[in-house]
Amino acid sequence: ESRARREISKEKPTPAPRHPTSRLDQLADRPGIQEEIYRKDDRLLTFLKDVYVESQDPPAQVKGGGGEHLPCKQEEKRLTKLGNLGDLDVEEVPKGKISIVEALTLLNNHKLQPQIWTAEKIAAEYSLELKEVNSLLEFFIPFAVQEFPKETRKAI
Repeated sequence: ESRARREISKEKPTPAPRHPTSRLDQLADRPGIQEEIYRKDDRLLTFLKDVYVESQDPPAQVKGGGGEHLPCKQEEKRLTKLGNLGDLDVEEVPKGKISIVEALTLLNNHKLQPQIWTAEKIAAEYSLELKEVNSLLEFFIPFAVQEFPKETRKAI
């Protein structure tokens, strides 16, 4: 309460003086200007009533960007090769992609029989690009188990 009284009792700063303008002089010279501004002019109102605007907008699709929200093209899908999970199993996969189960299966097949399961055969079997299959076989190695010697375990 005392802080509030202190703030109220403080003197308010005086605002800086305003720059003299010629606008006030013009209003003083013409006292009827306010009345002239707010007066309705019947002649101008009749002109306004005679105005007819006709617009020709482009069709809504062109104006809004042309159907960006519509799907471009339906993706081609293929049925998966494997699946032991029943209802939880993925049934359709877009062409050019594989499911996790298929990836692990093809990697295991390639590891066990690399002469039969070549990159070309895998690409043809699963509708993949050869470049992607080569990268998958080179860099994705989930079955490699590495055991470190006991001496290097302590260093790690």
